[in-house]
Amino acid sequence: MKQVRVGIVGYGWAAAAHIEAFKAVEAASVGAICSRRDHDPAQLEAEHGIPLRCYTDFDALLADPKIDAIDICTPPSSHADLAVRAADAGKHVLIEKPIAMNFADCLRIAEALERNQVQGGVCFECRFSKHFSLVRSMIDQGVLGDLHYAEVDYYHGIGPWYGQFPWNVKKEHGGSSLLTAGCHALDAMLYFMDSPAVEVTSYSTRSQSPTFAPYEYDTTSTTLLRFENGHVGKVASIVDCLQPYYFHLHLCGSQGSLLDDKFYSEKFDGLVKDKWSQLHTALIDSGDVADHPYQPQFQEFTRACLEGTPMARTDFATALETHRVLFAADQSAAEGRSVRVSEVDPSQVAQSHR
Repeated sequence: MKQVRVGIVGYGWAAAAHIEAFKAVEAASVGAICSRRDHDPAQLEAEHGIPLRCYTDFDALLADPKIDAIDICTPPSSHADLAVRAADAGKHVLIEKPIAMNFADCLRIAEALERNQVQGGVCFECRFSKHFSLVRSMIDQGVLGDLHYAEVDYYHGIGPWYGQFPWNVKKEHGGSSLLTAGCHALDAMLYFMDSPAVEVTSYSTRSQSPTFAPYEYDTTSTTLLRFENGHVGKVASIVDCLQPYYFHLHLCGSQGSLLDDKFYSEKFDGLVKDKWSQLHTALIDSGDVADHPYQPQFQEFTRACLEGTPMARTDFATALETHRVLFAADQSAAEGRSVRVSEVDPSQVAQSHR
């Protein structure tokens, strides 16, 4: 059976989770890592149960004839250059979110993928979770009717107890509350609403807790979205909260509503409006990368690479649109005005990777 042989650049918390996920993917294997630090191949094999070639030179990894795809797990500020170099070397590219720190770099990657006719995917893996798969299925089957309002909110205190904290606090690497983590909620909003976002209004602030004082940017934001069909939504991104992790989802439609893992629908006879009905599914309830639904996403990425067609749900073009809305929201917060999504490099969007 033909295999997609993966090389991972960056070896930290996310990379280790990616390696474990790929071990369960049919027709894929991780064969090498590239890190700024020297690693002992024997120790890595003992940790992961598979042999891994170790590089400290990214060009050497790209030159490895036994590598077909590059999985980028470095801090976000390095994503764009690494992705372009990988695509130009003829490798398929999988990128941890966010794609890049600005939309121009996102487009630069899109152009490299198109130029070299390689596949691209972005780790918005929540779209592959059991919870979101169930919600998407309910929407598709008309259980909620036509959605006219949604709230998707991301509450995750990223403090000194969290692995990425030392670099995440820097504006250069974290960027904004939405860019560093809340993009998962924004992406979910766009996944469910079935209409392009055309205008956003965003406000940002930050906690006065000394725990989050090292951050060089606002760590809380709330964004109102208006969609092409006239419907609206709200996304909150709070990475300076002191509470358990919470990924909040509330969808309101013409036939019913959904609240996290509960729903009401007039499509079913016998339900009463004063009680929610329970959905028995696995919620997204942790920021730990070991709990993320990487395996089904990586399986789909592998299929896309083998068949030469864009992956479902988290292909690069879909993630590019999420980032365009994200950068419009951050522009709104910075400039204190509503921003049309078309203001974000509108002349170049048509050239994005499809």
